[in-house]
Amino acid sequence: MRVARLHGTQDLRLHDEEKPRPKEGEVLVRVGAVGVCGSDIHWFADGGIGDVRVVRPFVLGHEFGGTTEDGRRVAVDPAIPCERCESCAAGHANLCQSVRYAGDGAHDGGLGEWVAWPERCLVPLPAPLTEADGAMLEPLGIAIHALDLAHLRMGARVGVFGCGPIGLLLVQLARLTGAQAVLATDLHDYRLRLAKTAGATATFNAAREDPVAAMLEATGGRGAEVVFEAAGAPETPDQAAQLAAALGTVVVVGICADNRTAFTAAPARRKGLTVKISRRMKPVYARTIALAAHGMVDLESFVSHRVPLKAGPRAFQALADYHEDAAKVVISPA
Repeated sequence: MRVARLHGTQDLRLHDEEKPRPKEGEVLVRVGAVGVCGSDIHWFADGGIGDVRVVRPFVLGHEFGGTTEDGRRVAVDPAIPCERCESCAAGHANLCQSVRYAGDGAHDGGLGEWVAWPERCLVPLPAPLTEADGAMLEPLGIAIHALDLAHLRMGARVGVFGCGPIGLLLVQLARLTGAQAVLATDLHDYRLRLAKTAGATATFNAAREDPVAAMLEATGGRGAEVVFEAAGAPETPDQAAQLAAALGTVVVVGICADNRTAFTAAPARRKGLTVKISRRMKPVYARTIALAAHGMVDLESFVSHRVPLKAGPRAFQALADYHEDAAKVVISPA
């Protein structure tokens, strides 16, 4: 079978390997679609995430869907929690310290033709959801978990920093939840156009204007009750805190390449802000399926490229360089 392994910074290579052999409790899944995530791009462009680096060639990809050998169409939950630690026992499996996670450097992910994965981590896909839809349920779950952390109230003003796929899903979910205004910012016009399509009431290009000043002006100086930081840039956590209204909530979803999330303390303290760091997701697949199957979220609107596995290295480079208006790339290994 063919797989794509990351050997180091911007070094993604195709390999021919043996089909994996399932262990006890595992089944073989023929991978039909893999979404390329922002964290995959961190691995590709920077050679690691935070303090974790590439130490061996490994298979990227944690957003994937496929079909089991016996013909069941499934989404694959990339996290395999231990189910024994205090976090798992308390219902916080997303914080499991012994988790096995697809494409995290230590464990291979889904960017190949076949994977062997635990049956308990396969999510059946009802009609009309496709394998590609199954791949998109993981980022939708990430966005839902971040929204849950925000405790968003109907009629609230919402800010979104970063209009990658997670930011775009947050725009959709915020509008779906009843936000009166969703203000979105990014450095790229094509992403801001997607944000408008997703339901943003106003967009701001941070490459051409001060996004905080512009969004504050748009809210009459009141700011936003909830602000999502989904850009992962060094400056955006502080900008999110500046935009937040008194007693507001900032949810940090993005992963900063320099492994640092910082904001100016005094203004945040004077406003009594709540700052939350979002880590993956809790068991929300049933909700993702309900939203997608009933057409309440649009999983197609931000998919910009669909490519075969052999085009994977070029697609990763396009995303890393923000070329070709690349937003979400879906790779088809099978």
